[in-house]
Amino acid sequence: MKKLLRFSTATLGAASIAGVFACASGSASQPQAVQPIIMGRSPDTTWPIKTRENVDLWLHGFALLSDDSSAQVPLFRRGYRDDLTVLKNRANVLTQLDVNHDKLARQLTSSRLLINAQFVPFYFSSLEEMRSVIDRFVASNGNPGSAKSQTEAAQFAVLASYFQSPADRTWLALFASSLWDEDTKFYHSYWVQQQRERANVIDSTTAMWQHLMRPRIQRFLTNTQQRDGDIILALPLAGEGRTISAAGGFRTTVAVTFPNRPSDAPEAMYALAHELVGTVANAAIADNTTPAEQRSGAADRLSSTATVRAGLMLLEKFVPELADGYARYYVRATGATPSTAPRTQLASLFPLPDAIRDAMKRQIDNIDSGI
Repeated sequence: MKKLLRFSTATLGAASIAGVFACASGSASQPQAVQPIIMGRSPDTTWPIKTRENVDLWLHGFALLSDDSSAQVPLFRRGYRDDLTVLKNRANVLTQLDVNHDKLARQLTSSRLLINAQFVPFYFSSLEEMRSVIDRFVASNGNPGSAKSQTEAAQFAVLASYFQSPADRTWLALFASSLWDEDTKFYHSYWVQQQRERANVIDSTTAMWQHLMRPRIQRFLTNTQQRDGDIILALPLAGEGRTISAAGGFRTTVAVTFPNRPSDAPEAMYALAHELVGTVANAAIADNTTPAEQRSGAADRLSSTATVRAGLMLLEKFVPELADGYARYYVRATGATPSTAPRTQLASLFPLPDAIRDAMKRQIDNIDSGI
C-alpha cells in the first residue's frame, strides 16, 4: 500500500503544503511518499471512483523500467511489462522509453528517492499540467524562482523532494522526455481505448463500492480519519495500490487495480480493503517489534504481510461475502493457485507473529467501537 493524494489546483497555494501520514505496505525496498504534500478539496461526491491518464502513464513508465517479479505481491500487475511490450511490438512502435530503457532502469534501481517518485503524478490534476510543470522544473534545474504561480511553486517543492541531486534531475529530464514520446507514439491511444472498453467496468465498480462496501466500512473510514477521498482505477496496478492519507481530515487518494471486466469489480474492492488498513497494520507492527528490529528493517519487512492479513480481517468483519474472494485474489497475486480453503492458505503464505495478528484484530474491533 503506497499512500497518495491528488489535489484541486483551484484551492491550492503555498500554504497548502502540509505534512501527511505516509505509509507503504512492504519492505524498505518498496516506494514511499515523501513530504511535502499538496492538499485540497474537491466538490465531488464522497469517495468517487475516477481514472487519471497522468497517473496511468507515469506508473506505466515505472512498470516498464522495474523488475519486481520476485516480490510476493508485485508493485505492478504481474506480467504488465511483458504484455505492454508485446502490444508495442505488434504495433511496430519504438519510443524513446525503449531506447533509453537500460540507462533509466540502472539509475532507478540504485536510488531510493527515484523509486519513491512513483508518487509524483498524484500531485497534479491532469497530464497537461504535469507535463508543463515538469518540463519547466527540468529547464530551470529546479529553481523555485522560475515557478509562475504559488501553485507551481508548491509543485516545484514536491518535485524537489523526489529529485534532490543534479543526477536525480538529469534522470527526471531523460525519463520525462522519454515518457512524453511514449505517450505520443503509443500510450495515449492505448489508454483511450482501454477507457472506452472498460466504461462499464467503472460503473460496476462504482456500484459495488458505493452500495455495498463503503456503507459497511464507513464507520471504520471515519474513525481512521479516512472520511472522504478519491479512488483511482489504475491500469498498471494489481494487489499493491498507491495511497496517501492526509492529516487533519483532508481527502485521501487511493489508486487500485482497474478490473478487466464488470464481473471482476470485486478485485478493486479487495485492493481497496488492502489499502485502507495500512495504518492498522503499521501501528500493530510498531507496537509489537523492538527498536532493534525497527532499526534493522525487520519491522518494515513485516508490513506487506501484515497489510494483506489486515485487509482480510476488515472484510471478514464488515463485508464477509467478499472475504474468500479476497483470500483467493492475494493467493493468486503470489503466483500460487488458490486451494479450497483460501483463507487458511493465505495465512500460510503470509505468516505473522501472533502478537501482531492479534493486535490488528483488536484495533479493527476498537476502531469499529469508536475506542
